[in-house]
Amino acid sequence: MTKTIINTPNAPAPIGPYSQAVKANGFLFVSGQVAIDPATNEVVTGGAVKEAQQVMKNIDAILKEANLTFQHVVKTTIFLSDMSLFSEVNEVYAGYFNGDFPARETVAVKGLPKNVNVEISITAVVQL
Repeated sequence: MTKTIINTPNAPAPIGPYSQAVKANGFLFVSGQVAIDPATNEVVTGGAVKEAQQVMKNIDAILKEANLTFQHVVKTTIFLSDMSLFSEVNEVYAGYFNGDFPARETVAVKGLPKNVNVEISITAVVQL
């Protein structure tokens, strides 16, 4: 097995003992991303839409570092602080895909890192 750690300064540095992403056996596994602006290392505030936008920008930066795009994404998991945020986060999320959406689950959780409202993790295939 070949395992490559993916790390970019264009996404937030991990806040624990994990990597931004790991490429292994033809897949890219991206750790859950929250709304931290990598330029300031501060949490983006202003509601779930702004958080979701930053989360997707962070995922995009990691995908680019791995020479991939959102078209390579096959699976996502969205964690929300409350299911009432589903439709507004879903609208932001949908804007990053051109049909052929990945498989996905969305769950509400009791709490998320840094008290954010949105966290998203993804799995992508290295070759289409």
